[in-house]
Amino acid sequence: MSSHRLDRVRNLLRQATSEIVGRIKDPRVGFVTVTDAEVSPDLRHARVYVSILGSEDERKQALKGLESARGFVRRELHKEITLRHIPEVSFFLDESLDRGMRVNELLATALREDEAHHATQD
Repeated sequence: MSSHRLDRVRNLLRQATSEIVGRIKDPRVGFVTVTDAEVSPDLRHARVYVSILGSEDERKQALKGLESARGFVRRELHKEITLRHIPEVSFFLDESLDRGMRVNELLATALREDEAHHATQD
């Protein structure tokens, strides 16, 4: 399968899954954002990456809620997208946003310390 087709399927899967996750009734699935998806070349498996707001425990619970809703998500995908095979979906925590926020915090702290250091030297 061409990489262009895989990219199209990946984007379609990401968008559709994002809409479907918003309809999950499980209270553990709170503030979840679908950030990316990867699809195997045979379209049998998909890794869906999510960002979850909340504490570490809330994130773990949300992932458990998403995993328990895998059948629902797959059925809804079958209704929304036209593919010969709807992939088995697995959810993974995307920590890139957390890492980015941490880098921004470190940079802001370093900038404040640098400004304070220059202010004391003047």
